[in-house]
Amino acid sequence: MGKYRYILFNKPYGVLSQFSDGAKERRTLKDYIPIPKVYPVGRLDWDSEGLMLLTDRGQLQHRLADPKFGHSRTYWAQVERIPDASAIQQLEQGVIIENYRTRPAKVKLLEPEPTLPPRDPPIRDRKSVPTAWLELVLTEGKNRQVRRMTAKVGFPTLRLIRVAIAHLYLGDLPPGQWRDLTAPELELLLKSVGISRKS
Repeated sequence: MGKYRYILFNKPYGVLSQFSDGAKERRTLKDYIPIPKVYPVGRLDWDSEGLMLLTDRGQLQHRLADPKFGHSRTYWAQVERIPDASAIQQLEQGVIIENYRTRPAKVKLLEPEPTLPPRDPPIRDRKSVPTAWLELVLTEGKNRQVRRMTAKVGFPTLRLIRVAIAHLYLGDLPPGQWRDLTAPELELLLKSVGISRKS
């Protein structure tokens, strides 16, 4: 084991992206990750799922939070109705959210729909309203950004999963499980933010 820990975690729905909850009523990272002094790099909303990176290396947390490094985050969003080409183009070019224009993004309709573990609880099912899955690749992480973006163009998000952070992928890591980064994953991650493995 090296000097630092670098962990990937598949956060389930309804879990806070922190190790404590003042109300002590909701599940937190502490319920899943029995490793002291690691902290999440960025957050996922309690009602979002998917990939989180945790580390005890403060320098890495700082670099990844710095917008100038602009690392990508890939999300799969299940939305109400089937987005048309115009909506996808708007998402790609950026939309105005509270006087802020989102950065350009890469957006595509996922066909066929991805095969995923069921969510607990499941999304509300309206037989008269079809749903579709979008893949969105962003280089920023504003508060509830994906949900606000899809709602802005008329296709509310029902389920949201982060499947990648830069070159780190969720893969087949089950919900609620974690693993250490592999040596190649770590080497590429540190290189991408200009950190020496030995420093």
